[in-house]
Amino acid sequence: MLNCERTSVMNFENAIRGARNPMNSWGRMDSSYDEEGNFVLGPNDMSLARRLRNAGSDHRKYIRQIFVSVDITAPLYWWKEYDTYKVSTVANSTSTMHKIHSKPFSIDDFSHDHMTPETLEFMNQMVEYLEKVRNRYLETKSKDDWYDMIQLLPSSYNQMRTCTMNYESLINMYFARRNHKLAEWHTFCDWIMTLPYAKELIAAEEDEEA
Repeated sequence: MLNCERTSVMNFENAIRGARNPMNSWGRMDSSYDEEGNFVLGPNDMSLARRLRNAGSDHRKYIRQIFVSVDITAPLYWWKEYDTYKVSTVANSTSTMHKIHSKPFSIDDFSHDHMTPETLEFMNQMVEYLEKVRNRYLETKSKDDWYDMIQLLPSSYNQMRTCTMNYESLINMYFARRNHKLAEWHTFCDWIMTLPYAKELIAAEEDEEA
């Protein structure tokens, strides 16, 4: 299970203007904002943006100045793979260490969408036991009980992080993970393709008019 919420894409206008700095071609800028405040690339800017994107990372520096912020809820086993991408990414997570005992455990705190019925039954037993330990910790404040929760916690536990990244980071993630066997990566790559101009600037797909 993976869920992306509260997505914001920022700095498109400044990034495109910066892309024109090397040739002092600001007079050719033809982008604008629509009535909803979305930045809309004009034909001239789109052509330049695509050419630079396809010319390679040395030439598409403007891509690194298009920023994305999103809240991602995903299991710990997915976050371990996401943490490979440390360059140009920042994440601020909910705290397992400080807040794991603050609410009752339920099966919905864990990704279980691909479990077989037998495994799901065992997982429910695990959740019941974690809740038993949590209640005991609330009474005793024993560090032994706290360690039981932390060390027993399955990697399917869902954690929410507020993440920031740029379009260059997303290019790397998209092409490295779009065919990954984890369903969560497919969901993440599908989310990437919902971002403004992801088709042209991240996936570098050609449309019928190109």
